[in-house]
Amino acid sequence: MAAKKSLFSGGWTTEQDQNLRIKSPAKINLFLHVTAKRSDGYHDLLSLMCCISLYDNITLSPSSCQGIEICCMHASVPENHTNLAYRAAALFFRELGCDPAFPESGEKNGLRIKIEKNIPVAAGLGGGSSNAAAVLSALNSVYDHPFSMATLSNMGLSLGADVPFFLFGKPAIAAGIGEKLTDYAKLRHFTLMLVCPEFSVSTAAVYKKLNLRLTKCEKKLKKFLFGEPVFDVRQHLCNDLELVTTVLHPEILQIKQKLMDLNANGALMSGSGPAVFGVFTESDKARFAYDVLAENDNWRVFIAETLF
Repeated sequence: MAAKKSLFSGGWTTEQDQNLRIKSPAKINLFLHVTAKRSDGYHDLLSLMCCISLYDNITLSPSSCQGIEICCMHASVPENHTNLAYRAAALFFRELGCDPAFPESGEKNGLRIKIEKNIPVAAGLGGGSSNAAAVLSALNSVYDHPFSMATLSNMGLSLGADVPFFLFGKPAIAAGIGEKLTDYAKLRHFTLMLVCPEFSVSTAAVYKKLNLRLTKCEKKLKKFLFGEPVFDVRQHLCNDLELVTTVLHPEILQIKQKLMDLNANGALMSGSGPAVFGVFTESDKARFAYDVLAENDNWRVFIAETLF
């Protein structure tokens, strides 16, 4: 029986005292139109997605532990095999031909993943998927790119529908369940005021309650989809999932209205929520909105920029 490769064969060695630090960004959906329910239980969608300058910080380092170790001080983030960053690393090594559980010669030769969590959890901002993509991309770099981007994206899709987008790394129109990505180069720069109430939302539960006959985004996006595809905040901000989440949590509508009252050009819930973002073309107005809304102790607020 052939000896199993070490996690660090061809990559790091335990003698190298190296820490690889990665920024893992959040995302927003500038529009999210759910087009159909699939036979496999997933939904087809059409969404304009963009990364924003709100980051988790991830550190990868060689470890004396056996296999993969994950560390995160956030109470809602698991420090075990269910964590998406852990699953991404395990998948990478499995596809590479390493077995994290059984390093060669029985040596303890592992990987430590430390996550400093700044992106709100279960808020519609894709933090877990971003972490998974960051780990896949970083390990692929460490091991001198054994996997093509197409292969890496397929690996990411097995972890979550948003992971391929984070690997793609630039504004994109996403179709299918989110894995079919088209570069969208016409998006202008915006300053964002992000508001996250102190409750989480189950994406699966929101999709389960969605009634496709009541969705409204198709009409609102008709000119964008079938005419000149130039994104206009006042015309195209739309999220079919708001129909469900705002019924469960009316506070989201209150946040949207407050952002509009504070001179946002538009406001929308991201993903399945509950995070809401206000779009500002003038950064000083976003800063003023931040100062006002930061006084609410039940909300976490952030200023961010769109990333390209």
